Amino acid sequence: MRSYVDWRASVSLVGTICKWLSVPLSFPLLIALYYGDPLAPFLGFIAVAVALGTGLGRLETNPDIGAREAFLLVTLGWVTVAIVGAVPYVIAGNGTIAHPINALFESMSGFTTTGATVLADISFETHSRSVLMWRQLTQWIGGMGIIVLGVAILSQLSVGGIQLMEAEAPGPSVQKLTPTIARTARILWGIYLTVTVGYVGLLYGLHLVGLAPNMDLYNAIAHGFTTLSTGGFSPEARSIEAFSPAVQWLVIPFMVVAGTNFALVWQASQSGLRPFRESTEFRTYLGVIAGFGGLITVLLVTGAGVDTAELLIEDGDDAVRHALFQIVSILTTTGFASLDFNFWTPSAQFLLFVGMFIGGMSGSTAGGVKIIRWIVIIKSARRELFTAVHPEAVRPVRIGGQVIDERAIRGIYAYTLLYVVLFFAGTLFVLEDAVRVGIDIRSFEAMSATAATLGNIGPGFGTAGPMATYETFPDSTKLVMVLLMWIGRLEILPVLAVFTPAFWRR
Repeated sequence: MRSYVDWRASVSLVGTICKWLSVPLSFPLLIALYYGDPLAPFLGFIAVAVALGTGLGRLETNPDIGAREAFLLVTLGWVTVAIVGAVPYVIAGNGTIAHPINALFESMSGFTTTGATVLADISFETHSRSVLMWRQLTQWIGGMGIIVLGVAILSQLSVGGIQLMEAEAPGPSVQKLTPTIARTARILWGIYLTVTVGYVGLLYGLHLVGLAPNMDLYNAIAHGFTTLSTGGFSPEARSIEAFSPAVQWLVIPFMVVAGTNFALVWQASQSGLRPFRESTEFRTYLGVIAGFGGLITVLLVTGAGVDTAELLIEDGDDAVRHALFQIVSILTTTGFASLDFNFWTPSAQFLLFVGMFIGGMSGSTAGGVKIIRWIVIIKSARRELFTAVHPEAVRPVRIGGQVIDERAIRGIYAYTLLYVVLFFAGTLFVLEDAVRVGIDIRSFEAMSATAATLGNIGPGFGTAGPMATYETFPDSTKLVMVLLMWIGRLEILPVLAVFTPAFWRR
């Protein structure tokens, strides 16, 4: 049967992306030179990336892509980048990530900005500063997207750029800010870089004025990479709990920014705050944060949200800080932790668990289902209730005065249904695989681990908690979680579409 997909063009461009991936490696390489760390992990990475990229690039010397080729490129690109990105961990040979499956898990978690880790010992005694910085950098690269970066810097991708961004960028749709998609991608990356640099400066500024003693320049850069990308990796074993309240308060608004539509941020930079005020999704986003944050604050202040007497939070400021920090971290799928919420009561944990299924705004670096989809689902459900009473009525779904296309509504329902199906299937596999190898994992722990990997959130509860590690899961479960992270980062449909027979036929 003849294929109507030019797979050679897609694979050739995957090779181009691989070669360019060696460019940002110069930063951890400089870190290695400064601290006297071994260079072999990064030189080996460069060798693999260049050799693989050159070999794949020879399949098609003048690639031209359409919609199907873009889907295939994005799908293959993320897998290839994750595999190549695991090379430094394996070559370094330190700790739990020296194992190839663990290295792949950590690399996929990094590039998909999930933040789930298999590191059993996060310390400079076990891992070099340069390798840990590479771990942080993978999230910053994956935050805005490997393929969007490619659109921004590689002219040969500009022809099919809009297909690439629609297939790869987080959220239901991509807003074209300029006449050319390549310039749009450059604008988005420019915003991303500018906010990151400013944020790093503020973090280090707290250190210089004595409000954050251990937030040195290394930590400031490391957390700058993983906050704006909503990634959540940290070179500190206790995540953001290791830092002062001043740092935690600063991290909160930047997580909110990272979960905000970057196109909206660009529009606001051109015309003031009006785009924020007029955005239904942004207002709902802030409302969800305030609502969930308020509920958890009440639980923490009254003691109804803490399961251990020693952790009772009596100070109102502490309660507000931890409640806001954790709900923002979960909603934006950043995955940082200001304390171990494994010690919270089931009611407080349940609120965080619900937040795992909400997500940030479309067009942001956040994962999850996304706020805009829930708005459309709620509005369409209200319409169905109305038309059930008034069957002759014609009532389109509107957001911000714009009518939502019915095909888009069906697509949102299809996506959400697939998300729920994958969540239940993944949970079932995690539970059964644990029974197979004799590991005791509670249902809620399995559900949270599945939701955390599919939604690119990172920490769950229990075994997968914020101060724990996914290393305890069987290798087979880790590979399934790698699959969930991959599917979740690419919004499910591009990955599943490639595996349908119709994709390859006319």
